Amino acid sequence: MNLNEPINNDDMENEKLELIILSFEASDELIKGAHTFFPERGYGFPERGYGLSICSSRKDKYVVLECDRGGCYRDPCNVSTEQRKRTTTSRLTNCPFNIKGKRQDNELWTIEIKSYEHNHEASVDVTGHSICRRLSQEEIKGVDHMSKSGIPPRQILSSLRQNNPNLTAISKIIYNAKAKIRKDNLAGRSVMQALLEELAQGGFMHDMLSEGGHLTHIFFAHPLSVNLTQYFPDIFIMDCTYKTNRYKMPLLDIIGISSFNTSFYSGFAFLKGEREEDYVWALKMFGKILGEKKPHVIITDREYTLINAINIVFPECIHLLTLNRIYGHMPT
Repeated sequence: MNLNEPINNDDMENEKLELIILSFEASDELIKGAHTFFPERGYGFPERGYGLSICSSRKDKYVVLECDRGGCYRDPCNVSTEQRKRTTTSRLTNCPFNIKGKRQDNELWTIEIKSYEHNHEASVDVTGHSICRRLSQEEIKGVDHMSKSGIPPRQILSSLRQNNPNLTAISKIIYNAKAKIRKDNLAGRSVMQALLEELAQGGFMHDMLSEGGHLTHIFFAHPLSVNLTQYFPDIFIMDCTYKTNRYKMPLLDIIGISSFNTSFYSGFAFLKGEREEDYVWALKMFGKILGEKKPHVIITDREYTLINAINIVFPECIHLLTLNRIYGHMPT
């Protein structure tokens, strides 16, 4: 179909008549029916380059659908065009197209046509409309499963496209899907509440510190890690990762060495910083796992604040430095 060729008046009137005689048992069915009505007739959305979005609704009363380019851009920061540091644009054109679904006395939902005109040209590339980029429920489940496996969004999108070559979703859709999944998993809880509940349900040993209502330190260890630490309390390797998490908090990794010359995770601590007092707190929490036992050897890099904290918390422990190939530091 030629997108630049406007629909004639007779076809438009027939389309409007077919639309208003439809009836649905629920608002969800009406919305779904409206989205499928036009494509099924070969000259509507999205074939004609337009899309629908919900403008407003009231449960069991009505739902208003408008063109997805309806409305005007509203700047949440109230910054004038002259004050903006960069030029911004909006795809919204205040398009007048508007149809209303309303519940009747017989509890059936019907459609009223408020305006059937558009004030903009049809989109040549219909993938610009969000309705054309939506993921199916199976694809959303796939995003959730692959996200839990640590697969980055670009690879998730590539995998979905392999299963569905006609998929028009973009990377932003994957990020939005992941954000919605996280929001659904929180179920109204804050991130901190969700974390504490997950740790408690998993039987993790954990402790934390906060200042002014903000979390500053948190230590946690898996039950299996606690058992392994108590079975093999002799040798541990400690190192702090760079601030690669979204909260910019250093993560102290504590790794134990078993008598079989294998390693295991002993515990983790997110810290406010890499000061001596931060490490002292983390090592004291680690000491709670050991109980009456004390480590014989602790291996670290040349992190002086961590070394000082080890001398404070475990003064009888032997401290070794790791081999640093860049600077040529040999273990002591």
